[in-house]
Amino acid sequence: MKKKIIITLAILLAVIFTSAAGFAVATNALGKKEKPSDYKVGISYEQALESNKPMVALFYVDWCGYCLRFMPKFKALSLLYGTRFNFVMIDVENPANKALVEDVALTGFPTVYIIDPKYDNRVLINNAIYQNFQKFKVELNRYLRIRGLLDKADK
Repeated sequence: MKKKIIITLAILLAVIFTSAAGFAVATNALGKKEKPSDYKVGISYEQALESNKPMVALFYVDWCGYCLRFMPKFKALSLLYGTRFNFVMIDVENPANKALVEDVALTGFPTVYIIDPKYDNRVLINNAIYQNFQKFKVELNRYLRIRGLLDKADK
């Protein structure tokens, strides 16, 4: 009787572990992102500097859970505002970004800036704003209004 219970439990555990492993593989095969860099949103920082549009720059690290949770919002905003802003992802741990990372004030991850090369302007968007999709849209719209005024005054 004891042997039957042990064998039954072993089979049950094997089925559970096999199902869990299969679910994990299937979930990843369906496009589940495991790190922020899997999203590949936007263009490079260098390309954005050459453009006439302001950029929404996301400073992230791949090990950051908050960065990963933020990425669907960042991607959605890039689809909504892609004609008016360049969207840029900057991996803080990439040595190629060292000078840029040292130039900005990073206090945590993710850090989001609106950077406007045309007017040499940089606006930090705090996490209370960028975590709320509607508030973030309000800030982007506000920046576009102000930039529109600057463009009119520049003519």
